[in-house]
Amino acid sequence: MATLEALDADITTLEVDAIANAANTELRHGGGVAAAIARAGGPAIDEESRAVAPIGLGAAVETSGGELPCRWVIHAATMELGGPTSADIVRRATASTLRRADQLG
Repeated sequence: MATLEALDADITTLEVDAIANAANTELRHGGGVAAAIARAGGPAIDEESRAVAPIGLGAAVETSGGELPCRWVIHAATMELGGPTSADIVRRATASTLRRADQLG
């Protein structure tokens, strides 16, 4: 059984199995939390993201944590690059993230 815990912390410093990133379908980590994760995690996260992109809206894929203290980064596509999102897309992306986390153990 999995346990979820909400924290008020810098996501790039968490020693956990996986962190989740609200991403665009191209998995470009140019701004916000995605950029902070990519900066802190080093080039591996961008390289691995480019290898699996693009992904569909609401889909989720993982990369390694690179230099982060977590094992995985789960990237969930909540918008097209530069485009809008919706509650339905976020709901689908969240469900995909949880399924992917379960598959990763």
